[in-house]
Amino acid sequence: MSDEVMNKERWVEVFVAAGLDAAQMRRWHAEFERRYPAGHQGFLEWLGLSPAEVAAIRDGIG
Repeated sequence: MSDEVMNKERWVEVFVAAGLDAAQMRRWHAEFERRYPAGHQGFLEWLGLSPAEVAAIRDGIG
């Protein structure tokens, strides 16, 4: 995989490096979903997540 390609694992690495724990990452997703649901959907798809994983993330933060 190219260093330029973003995926879930790399995104989580960035969050962890910035000091976010699992609870803070869930809050980040929840806020993104609350403010910009279509944008959140698109972002998760951009990361290359399967439709099932996208749905699980979006359903799990509500």
